[in-house]
Amino acid sequence: MAQFPKKITDDPYGAAILIRRLVMEQGVIYWRRYLMAFGLMAIAAGATAGATYVLGQVINQAYVDKNIAGIAMFAGITCVLLFIKGVATYGHMVILNKISNAILANNQRQLFAKLMNESIGFFSERHSSEFLARLTAGAKSITDVLNMLVNAIGRDFLMLISMLAVMIWQDPLMSIIGLVAVPPAMLVLRKLVKRIKGLAYNQFTGTADILETMQESLQGIRTVKAFTLESAMQQRIDQHIATVENNANKMARVANRSNPLMEMLGGFAVAGCLLYSGYRVVALGSSPGQFFTFLTAFLMATEPAKRLARLNIDLNSQLVGARMLLEVIDSPASEKSDDDKPALQLSDARIELRDVSFAYRPGEPVLNRMSFVAEPGKVTALVGPSGGGKSTVLALLLRFYETTAGSILIDGQSISSVSRKSLRQQTAYVGQDVYLFRDSIRNNIAFGRPVASEAEIIDAAKAACAHDFIMGFPLGYDTPVGEHGTQLSGGQRQRIAVARALIKNAPVILLDEATAALDSESEKQVQEAIEHLCRNRTTIVIAHRLHTIMHADAILVVEGGQIVERGRHDELLRSGGRYASFFRLQHRHDATVLELAPISATA
Repeated sequence: MAQFPKKITDDPYGAAILIRRLVMEQGVIYWRRYLMAFGLMAIAAGATAGATYVLGQVINQAYVDKNIAGIAMFAGITCVLLFIKGVATYGHMVILNKISNAILANNQRQLFAKLMNESIGFFSERHSSEFLARLTAGAKSITDVLNMLVNAIGRDFLMLISMLAVMIWQDPLMSIIGLVAVPPAMLVLRKLVKRIKGLAYNQFTGTADILETMQESLQGIRTVKAFTLESAMQQRIDQHIATVENNANKMARVANRSNPLMEMLGGFAVAGCLLYSGYRVVALGSSPGQFFTFLTAFLMATEPAKRLARLNIDLNSQLVGARMLLEVIDSPASEKSDDDKPALQLSDARIELRDVSFAYRPGEPVLNRMSFVAEPGKVTALVGPSGGGKSTVLALLLRFYETTAGSILIDGQSISSVSRKSLRQQTAYVGQDVYLFRDSIRNNIAFGRPVASEAEIIDAAKAACAHDFIMGFPLGYDTPVGEHGTQLSGGQRQRIAVARALIKNAPVILLDEATAALDSESEKQVQEAIEHLCRNRTTIVIAHRLHTIMHADAILVVEGGQIVERGRHDELLRSGGRYASFFRLQHRHDATVLELAPISATA
């Protein structure tokens, strides 16, 4: 159970502080619209009070004066007043909904913009479903809080005041009798607020757990089915759903715990009013219309009174979601905008690492004073065992992370002294796990350069050896790729990624095992596409299949975060070091596979 501080001054997201912030930062922007809505609410409340008073006059005309004309007149007035109430109610509801939609959209944009300014490390520590929950439930909670406040002040409070005015106008003493239920109700509701906070927090996190399981199960549906994990995933989501259901039931019990008491206290108040007003009509000769008007006003005042009494409970249950959203928006960006820095100016695109060290976690270095140069227009290959730090080098070159020590220079400019945007605009990246957006093939290629023409997209696809298979689809370049590109094969996805990098026309190319997961035929096609991509560009490539980088201009063997060998393919083979050992081991493995292949096929 989450622990909440007792003093609102100890917590910047305490109820009172958070409500004030939402009103001042998000509500005040629309003060003109809110003022219009309040005006319509006041008209609706006034019309309701007028109709209540007129109903009493109808009773008097019918039972006291026996006046048909009077009845008709007051009936017509009642119709007009209720029509005015309906129009005013419609008007203020439309206005409030428009304001809510604007605030909701603004908060969703704000959260997404904030997430786009976070570093890769920020997302590696969290699950994406958490942000989905904050984006939807959190943003909606803010609009719900503001709507509750506006309706409480404009609709319920004004309605209550107008009904009290009618009651007091008819009989001040009887009005006091009708208010005896208020103090005990306030005492009960005050005790329920703290309990609601904890339950609302658990409800939010439980919903995020459901989204997480759902998202992982659908995105990993191949793995789920291949390993027959349907029952395990069903059991996991059943547990989360059961937890949320139980918590929702607790919230229902706590939130509605006050209702029986309030109804009972209200019953006492109604009974007292009935006895007193009945006595006045029978014994003191008061008009029945006065009695009817008072009773109608009292009964109509009970609903807004109950909503106002529950306002603290309802607000606190919604403030949890608002807090979840604002905590992300308020947190300092882990990748702050540095567009004020000078842009990277490239001439040769010479890349140099000088004594670069880096660690994802303190005390666990990944790179240890690594130094090397990637010459302009040449291919530099990084090879070595997994976990040596090869992919980290590319992540640092793209400034997904900042170096712990040392510096990375491109044409003599430290990449930390230039803007990230200019650095990434002049770098094209193709990884082993290609990410395609749920869009058409054309648009996925054009993401490399959104202003590219149709001819440029086709030229890039041809250079990436993708044009032929694209035209084999009935829709051609308009073919949807599906979520994560699942409607394409691995080789097709890779070639779309190469085309996306080609159309960017960047002088620096970074390849992270771009052919590692492909079969021999697909690898050959992708390798041909990569050759087009790397031509006359400074390229750093990571490879496990050593035959793919045999013609690299420089090969660097990376182990333990350091360069342990460097040279060309033939030089490293002659030296008989680590590279030669890797190559012989891989060559022997490939030969064994080729020998066993016919036997396996026969079997």
